[in-house]
Amino acid sequence: MGDITFRALDILKRADIILCEDTRTSGKLLSRYGVKTKRIAYHEHNAAKMRPEIMERLGKGQGLALISDAGTPLINDPGYKLVRDCKAEGFNVTAAPGASSPIVALILSGLPSDHFFYAGFLPPKTSARKKELARFSSIPGSLIFLESPKRLASSLADMAEMLGETREAAVTRELTKMFEEVRTGRLGNLAAHYATEGAPKGEIIVVVGPQNEQDAEPDADDIDARLIGLLKTLRTKEAADQLAKETGLKKRDLYNRALELSKPSGG
Repeated sequence: MGDITFRALDILKRADIILCEDTRTSGKLLSRYGVKTKRIAYHEHNAAKMRPEIMERLGKGQGLALISDAGTPLINDPGYKLVRDCKAEGFNVTAAPGASSPIVALILSGLPSDHFFYAGFLPPKTSARKKELARFSSIPGSLIFLESPKRLASSLADMAEMLGETREAAVTRELTKMFEEVRTGRLGNLAAHYATEGAPKGEIIVVVGPQNEQDAEPDADDIDARLIGLLKTLRTKEAADQLAKETGLKKRDLYNRALELSKPSGG
């Protein structure tokens, strides 16, 4: 939370109260720019309790501003519920946007930005994470994920398995800060890199490019042709397993189809 616009500073100076995710963290920024407005904590753990008090202040005509520790308010924080309540009561709400790390990551990734989907944090456990990734695999655009450094390697490995090892991606770190870093490559290669190098430091955002035409789900004739080719050298289960990894299709469906293809044709 180091960059701020002139418009945002003007709003913060004119507000009666500033709602902060952490009053101490926000205080460092505000003191740097000479903002002396009173601060009140508003965060995930006290939001439900604080909203009625906030609505009461607004009802008395006070002007309130909401800021977050990092990034843009309402993205991965409870601020949207406050906006919803304000609109329901007829209070005017506006925004003074600053840097938004998911958008910065998309810009610096060099991946297509005409269509994109912000997915936030994936589940921490592999099984749930794979299930979630399967939902996103066919989205026709770039995918944006937040991730913790310690889970990055395993998360990239799951992305490679569920989205395709050859899909282009970028791992971005510490965006707009001193140690900003952007590493690009295919998902399989990025997963291998971080499995070897270990967890990086800082805030991580992963951007995965859209599915290429050659990576798109094959049609039935293509599946049959590829299974027949694999069955020449592999057992039925092995052929199904390999094609499932390559296409993202279900192993059981491919196995059943491989069994049908293995049957001798009747005369």
